[in-house]
Amino acid sequence: MADCDQGYFCEVCREYVDVVTESDLYLRFVMGLVMPEDLMRAVERHVRCRPSLAQYVVDPNFEPVLDPDPATDKRRQPEGSVRAMESLVTRAWRRLQELPGSGLSIAEYPLPEVDPSWRDASFEGADPTLWLMKKLGIVKVHEI
Repeated sequence: MADCDQGYFCEVCREYVDVVTESDLYLRFVMGLVMPEDLMRAVERHVRCRPSLAQYVVDPNFEPVLDPDPATDKRRQPEGSVRAMESLVTRAWRRLQELPGSGLSIAEYPLPEVDPSWRDASFEGADPTLWLMKKLGIVKVHEI
């Protein structure tokens, strides 16, 4: 999407991610996991093609996703942790759905509580779901 608001090919399914509302990259940006300067460089996926994150979207307009990876499957996580992640990811997904035609600048896309400086070097190369759970204190560092 980036500069021209056109999508890229999904690294998982190789289909085109042609709208921002289906973009895992922009979902993570709205959540504060991707910095603006990384939008042009980061790989793209459909939201549904990253089940570790998509499983936390709880909305009647989003068909539930099951994560096949035991390390990130929410059914194996403590209920309180799951509720916290569902709240955050669902709010971010709903925000993503509102973006087209909103007139917001890209700097206004992230959730209001996102502080762009909170991202640190420990994220590089990490699964975004596990990294976020670590940052939120949902899992311990040694569990990642």
